[in-house]
Amino acid sequence: MSYEIISHTADLKIKITADNLKSLFIEALRAMMETLSKKTKKETSVARKIFVTAPDKTTLLVDFLNETLALTQVNKEIYSKINFLKFSENHLEADIEGQKIEKFDEDIKAATYHEADIRQNKEGRWETILIFDI
Repeated sequence: MSYEIISHTADLKIKITADNLKSLFIEALRAMMETLSKKTKKETSVARKIFVTAPDKTTLLVDFLNETLALTQVNKEIYSKINFLKFSENHLEADIEGQKIEKFDEDIKAATYHEADIRQNKEGRWETILIFDI
């Protein structure tokens, strides 16, 4: 699993690669959370539930990231663990865990659909480009 930040004029562009589809979602969440903040209050643990349904896997990923981003901003929390209770190409249910934070290092307004297209590469790994509106 990995992610790579790609140069972009105004927004944050990241290429995500993983061995399977579920891991691609985990890596995308990690990339977004690490961009938002690297500082957490270790003593304050939080847990949330998340439910997302979409017509396809790419829309599901973007909607999942935006739903998680909304929870992050409303609650001032960064999520570092995810446990998928249900996962398919158009629906997911998960428990996410993390910590409270004092401030964000970066402000992400949204994960966008621009350039997002989940595909398997020649080696069979899953990948996509994500552009975050900052």
